[in-house]
Amino acid sequence: MASEEYDVVIIGSGVGGGAVAHQLAGSAARVLVLERGTELPHEPQNRDAEAVFCEHRYRTTETWTSGARRFRPGQFYFVGGHTSFYGAAMFRLRERDFEATEHEDGLSPAWPIDYAALEPWYAVAERLFGVHGAAGLDPCEPWRSAPYPHGPVPHEPVIAEIEQRLRRRGLQPFPMPIAIDLHEGGRCERCSTCDAFPCLVDAKGDARTRLLAPALRQANVTLRTQALVTRLVTDSSGRRIVAAEVVRHGERQKVRGRHFVLAAGAINSAALLLRSATGAFPQGLANRSGTVGRHFMNHNCTALMAIDPARRNETRLPKTLALNDWYFGDAARGEPPLGHLQLLGKVGEPMLRGAMPRWVPRAAREWLAAHSVDWYAMSEDLPHADSRVGLNSDGSIDLQWRRTNQRTHRRLVAKACGLMRRIGYPLVFGKPFGLESPSHQCGTVRFGNDPAQSALDPWCRAWDHDNLHVVDASFFPSSGAVNPALTVAAQALRVGHHLRGEELQ
Repeated sequence: MASEEYDVVIIGSGVGGGAVAHQLAGSAARVLVLERGTELPHEPQNRDAEAVFCEHRYRTTETWTSGARRFRPGQFYFVGGHTSFYGAAMFRLRERDFEATEHEDGLSPAWPIDYAALEPWYAVAERLFGVHGAAGLDPCEPWRSAPYPHGPVPHEPVIAEIEQRLRRRGLQPFPMPIAIDLHEGGRCERCSTCDAFPCLVDAKGDARTRLLAPALRQANVTLRTQALVTRLVTDSSGRRIVAAEVVRHGERQKVRGRHFVLAAGAINSAALLLRSATGAFPQGLANRSGTVGRHFMNHNCTALMAIDPARRNETRLPKTLALNDWYFGDAARGEPPLGHLQLLGKVGEPMLRGAMPRWVPRAAREWLAAHSVDWYAMSEDLPHADSRVGLNSDGSIDLQWRRTNQRTHRRLVAKACGLMRRIGYPLVFGKPFGLESPSHQCGTVRFGNDPAQSALDPWCRAWDHDNLHVVDASFFPSSGAVNPALTVAAQALRVGHHLRGEELQ
């Protein structure tokens, strides 16, 4: 088994891994980023809904189980991770999201850090990703030390009209914070294939373009693709990780390092720690607390199609509007926190084939897509110890999701549907997202202040291993009800700064 050594080995090239690589770029440390996938090709199929949604051209072919059920998850293994396909939404968690909050189904636990600790890094992340937005309009937005790097993306006519109708109803819609290169000199073409598609012209603010590419311009950072890490190896004490076992092009090798940063995604990071069990750590690495793999969260999400039969929706880039009026509910009326509403990318006919019965004719699907305004309703999923990542006998992933806050989410969806009807969209159809779409996966290697109740300390370092950090959304102790990418970036930038300044000296 061949062997080589680095100062820092980063496993995963998504937001978390990319942010740490960005922070270490230009330092004296030799940094290696290991990515199991390849570079995502720039090709016409990037904008082809048939290829992306019907042929699943970019989705992994691996299968997971959930008990007796086997399924093909919506996982994408490419440089940049899932951000190559995300909708570029870049929200900060609310200040109250960092505090213990009562929900209808139980407690959303407090974080071991407060919003103030992460706020400067939110600002850095927004600058790096080139986020467009406008402060002061979101009714529950947290305080900020700097304005958005770019102003809000202008609404197209249909969306601008919806904003005015919502305001007349007494609501407070606001410009959606979005990471796209749409400003003077920018590359964005305002196409209709942003959300859930890879960007053909590199105008989406993803981890590859905004974090990893700049880091790789420094001589001390190296990227190795098609490098699947199968196991982490400890020294005789079990306290330090000394190597990562890697399979590349069918050959097995060992990569040694002084520090290891795990950022393979909340599901795969937990699975790797479980696969790396030793005699000293029979339940898996970083798992004396027994929390690794547990407390999986994924948000409760429903796609809504609001139909105006009398009007076609010609909007190309609709992800410019969001609504948080019901985020924390109404305590005076006994209403619990409900969650968040934002516009989806424009739904097309190919996207509806898998979501609708086969007997619905193509012409009907085309009509629906042409007349719809498409929304994304999102409620918090609370951590539950029985929601967990496990391993089958062959080492493959078994994912059990004990969903919470379902009544709350149904209430949010009902409110959203009623609102759509009142502003002129009499037909509203909904489709919940299930286990096959773990887009907002988090919580499986939680951080905290108590080693008995968490796997990581507030710097995302494993309590059990002096030189292991986990910086993807695994560390979340709660999920909030907004997209997680910006929070992952902010904490990973914070950890990378700490790692460079304190631990690599």
